[in-house]
Order: sequence, then C-alpha cells, then structure tokens
Amino acid sequence: MFQPRILFRTILLALLLALHPALRTGIAQAQTANDNSQASPQQFANLGICPLESGEKVQECRIGYRTWGVRNADSSNVILVPLWFTGNTSKLESSVGPGKVLDSSRYFIVGIDPLANGVSSSPSNSRVQPRMTFPAITIRDMVETEYTLATKALGLKHVHAVLGTSMGGMQTFEWMVAHPDFMDDAVPIVGSPRLTAYDLLLWHAEEDAIRSSPAWQMGNYKENPSIPMVQILHSMNITTPHHYAATTSREMFPAIYAGYGNWNADGFDANDRIYQLEAMIHQDVAHGGNLDAAAARVRAKVLAVVSEQDHMVNPGPAQEFAPKIHAKVLVLHSDCGHLAPNCEAQTVSTAVNAFLGGN
Repeated sequence: MFQPRILFRTILLALLLALHPALRTGIAQAQTANDNSQASPQQFANLGICPLESGEKVQECRIGYRTWGVRNADSSNVILVPLWFTGNTSKLESSVGPGKVLDSSRYFIVGIDPLANGVSSSPSNSRVQPRMTFPAITIRDMVETEYTLATKALGLKHVHAVLGTSMGGMQTFEWMVAHPDFMDDAVPIVGSPRLTAYDLLLWHAEEDAIRSSPAWQMGNYKENPSIPMVQILHSMNITTPHHYAATTSREMFPAIYAGYGNWNADGFDANDRIYQLEAMIHQDVAHGGNLDAAAARVRAKVLAVVSEQDHMVNPGPAQEFAPKIHAKVLVLHSDCGHLAPNCEAQTVSTAVNAFLGGN
C-alpha cells in the first residue's frame, strides 16, 4: 500500500545527503564502525609441528583466531589478544567495538585461541595425540605458537600492542619478555608474571578435584564429566566473600549449590582444563631464573591492570614487577575480585584506550 510519509522521509534523506557531504561522511563512518565490531569467521593457521619448552612436540599443530576491524597498510594498528583460562575467541565479542577496551574502529584486533582451549590443538581435538597423550604445555608454549601464527600465517613483523586478561595477562607478560621488540605496548589485565603460593593452592586444588573424581576415568571418559567441586572452588575465588554474599542471598543459595552438581565446566573439556591449569601452575617469566634479568629484556611500554581484591590471580607479583619494567599501574578497588575488569569496565576501557593512543 502507498505510504506518502515514508516516501517523503526517503526523499528528504536523499536531499540531505546530496546537499551535505559531511552528513554523508558521518553516516558512512558510523556504518564502518558498526562493521568493524563484527568478527571474522573462526579461522585456523596450520603450523605443522610445534616444538615445546619440554622438548616434546605438538603434531598437526593448529591455532585458531578471529579478527575485528581493518588492518592498515603498515600493520601499525594491530593488537594481539591471547585468551583467558577456558576462553575462546567466540567469547571476545562483548569486549570489542568502538569505545570498548578493544576499539575496533581504531585497531585491527586479532583474538588468538591458546593451546588446549578446545579450538586450537588440544587434548580434546587432537587426532594423533588425544586426551592425556597430548604433550604438556606451558604459557611460553602458548606464546610461541601465537608468535608463529603472527609472523608466519599473518605476516606480521611488529604490532602496536599485546593485550590479555587473566591467563591472557600471563601470556602478555610472557610476550613482552620472550619477544621484546615485537610490540610497542603491552597491557596485562589481572595477569601475573609469576604465581604466588595462594594462586598455586587454588590451581592445584582445581586440578586435584578433576583427577580424584571417579567420573574423570583417568581422562578416558565418554562424556565430559560433571565435577562440582571444581565449580565450587572457582566460585569461592573468582570474586570476594563480600561480593558473593551481596549477590547471593541465603534463600537463593540452596538452588545455586544444587546446580553445581550438574556442572561440567560450562562444557569445557576436563582434560583441556588440566592442561591449561598445568600451564598456569608453571607460569614464570624468568623460567626459574632471576626476575630482574627477565625484566631487563622488556622494551614495550606497559600498562598493568590489577585488582586489589583478586583472590584468583594475586596482584602482588604484577605490582612488584611493574617498577622493574617502568610500567604504569591501574589498581581496581571494587569487591568484584578477579572480575573487577568487568565490574569497572568503563574505567578500564578509558585507561586502556588513553594508554594505547599515546601513553
């Protein structure tokens, strides 16, 4: 049916665009910004054989990745983003877009799936090294496969920044020590260059909870096992006692606690979880050596974001490492603990974008 009001609005918009180039440019920029916030499909780089720190090798090694934004001619706007514990690049979407911590209207974002996350080569998907026959990996091994992806598959010689959260922050610390001239900036968020005894207590407890469960079946389960103790330990540490009590009433608790019994790591494979836990347990940018010597290798300008009340990745090592590498430090003070970057997202986004834009 003919609708004169719609026709009138269409003609008016066409006239405005014809008469006002600035308006036309603004609309085009808005459309570009919107397009830049859309991820590419899941992609893979087949790396062949990946040597590991232990001397073992990952056979048929492949690393997954997704991209956002537009890569400029000299690749000076590239930001590499290694993922957090149990994370994959499909979960990165909420952090990417204009004005967010990963501003895809300014930067070309490359989200990288780390080893043993179920997307890149992992115990759960390896054809030739399945389950617990998969070789042990470290944070350094994750970084080296990511470096191969960046240099060989993507043809990058240098990037603007490496930025990661949690285990991604651990990888970021490793990146700046292992490949000091590869990036201008580095932003580890609630990560650590070396774990404390409390961190080790948590990660060992989670691993032991899996290994001691009859449902794990020495890694040879037919269905991913439900191991409620892993989720209980995780929930006790991912925020703070005050935050948990404030967001979970006594009346809600029985149903929530019962729900842990049906939990299987949100579908994250139990063997993959063990391998990533082991990688974090052995995290140490000095690799058993002197931390000052490791710090002396760092060339990047660094913004370290830490959470004052983090019970999952203790902020102490990052704060102690920061002056050794002349890093800026942003301390988050909320009671959200390890989730403080989410609770204080605007503070983090503002600080990170200001830092990346000029330090």
